[in-house]
Amino acid sequence: MTETSFAYAKINISIDIVSKMADGYHDLEMVMQTVCLSDEITIKCSKDLMSTEGNKVTVDAGLPYIPSDEGNIAAKAALAFFKQTGIQGYRTDIKIDKKIPVCAGLGGGSADAACVLRMLDKMFYTGLGREALEKLGSTIGSDVPFCIDGGTQLAQGRGDILTNLPSIPKCCIVICKPPFYCSTPELFGRVKCEKIRARPDTNGLIKALDEGDLGGIARRMYNVFEDVLPHGKSDIEDIKGALLDNGALGTVMTGSGPAVFGIFNDVSNARNAYKKLNKEYNECFLTETQSGLVPY
Repeated sequence: MTETSFAYAKINISIDIVSKMADGYHDLEMVMQTVCLSDEITIKCSKDLMSTEGNKVTVDAGLPYIPSDEGNIAAKAALAFFKQTGIQGYRTDIKIDKKIPVCAGLGGGSADAACVLRMLDKMFYTGLGREALEKLGSTIGSDVPFCIDGGTQLAQGRGDILTNLPSIPKCCIVICKPPFYCSTPELFGRVKCEKIRARPDTNGLIKALDEGDLGGIARRMYNVFEDVLPHGKSDIEDIKGALLDNGALGTVMTGSGPAVFGIFNDVSNARNAYKKLNKEYNECFLTETQSGLVPY
């Protein structure tokens, strides 16, 4: 049996780091949003006649630096699904047509893993449902639970405590990834929770979502990771400046970066910003917000 579906990228409208927890992880508070930029995933499952135990999973993402075995988060998701459901003796081949930039703060790997869980749940008629899939996803990666259903959500804890929020008003999103990598562990290591002076107004942001106030949402976008970026990351400020100069209502780095996005309420402004940045950066995208994904 073969199925094809889409894994949608996420952006962080805001990120706050509340504290460091006893287990060493950080207590986060994030407003997260799905966008239409996506990877296309095709899964082929067939009974492995050579074995009645275990499952073999391979991944082909068409890129030499992306693992094709259990080192790939999509393969981890498939194996976790089979372990959870007790399904044995299948060969599963996962093909990913990558469009979401890698290591960009857009949750591409997490989106792929979440998509694999949704697809296998459908293919094998296991009926796990959203809550069970989110719980399973939390064992795979911090952003996977959000990516199960997406839309507009408040994510707390390690990102696994989720609360649905009113959908952000439909708008254009321009995303641009500069040509360098931001290390997530390094940025977390730079954050000293007790020394954070500027934080997102999460309550004000949620109020703006309640009121459908796109301008109010854009004005409150903030990412505490931007304040601990290493030197030599000036592209991020350059991109933000270009987005604002071309009519963005607001702009911020997503995740631990380095991708930056801007929110636009005018399509022509968004196109102009995209065209300008696309001349200077190889990974630039014009997209829009996406509502929740799964009808649970």
